[in-house]
Amino acid sequence: MNYRAIKSIYLFEMTRMWRTLTQSIASPVISTTLYFVVFGSAIGSRMKEIDGVDYGSFIVPGLIMLSLLSQSISNASFGIYFPKFTGTIYEVLSAPLSAIEVVIGYVGAAATKSMIVGVIILGTASFFVPLEIKHPIWMMTFLSLTCITFSLFGFIIGIWADGFEKLQIIPLLIITPLTFLGGSFYSIKMLPPLWQKISLFNPVVYLISGFRWSFYENSDVSLHWSLIMIGVFLLACLTLLTWIFKKGYRLKP
Repeated sequence: MNYRAIKSIYLFEMTRMWRTLTQSIASPVISTTLYFVVFGSAIGSRMKEIDGVDYGSFIVPGLIMLSLLSQSISNASFGIYFPKFTGTIYEVLSAPLSAIEVVIGYVGAAATKSMIVGVIILGTASFFVPLEIKHPIWMMTFLSLTCITFSLFGFIIGIWADGFEKLQIIPLLIITPLTFLGGSFYSIKMLPPLWQKISLFNPVVYLISGFRWSFYENSDVSLHWSLIMIGVFLLACLTLLTWIFKKGYRLKP
């Protein structure tokens, strides 16, 4: 394992984050804070509790997950797409690096950025609503797994995209709607029985449910199913990446 090369890619990507703090950190934190103000104050004043949890506190895990998914995909997809766009990706591919070392460098940096944003949002939320994390280890486990998994997914999108507009298609048209419909602002138990069953086909439901359980021990699905679903998605991303590097899909002319 070429640890020096992994460290070089990782530090290069992290340095880019520090150069663009407004876009990388401030923007997602401010936008999520607005959600706290709008949903926590406006709707929270009418909807007091869900499953015994204050509504403002109830939506915190969902809002953090909303930010984590979008940031993980965005960071990883842009991180690999930009070298493709400038042509410097061939320098990386011609270096004595294996595929796994390239992935660890780029995906590790993207996941780290997303985790930093998630922790900052969690700290910001504590100023607006009372928070209780009953299972901090499980909370960090879900936080880490989500960041790594969706950074891998974003890495795949960055390889697939052949234009800047394609970097936003899947996050905007698929991931964001699934997150809003995945119980970010409500419990799917509040839905009619038919829509509850339909919601179970939304994979984001399992992520948000497991993450919320680590806070309040309230969940729409069992913890085991949440872990199984994120494990399946992680395995699928790793399998697809293996095929991409083996075939050189959109990496080699």
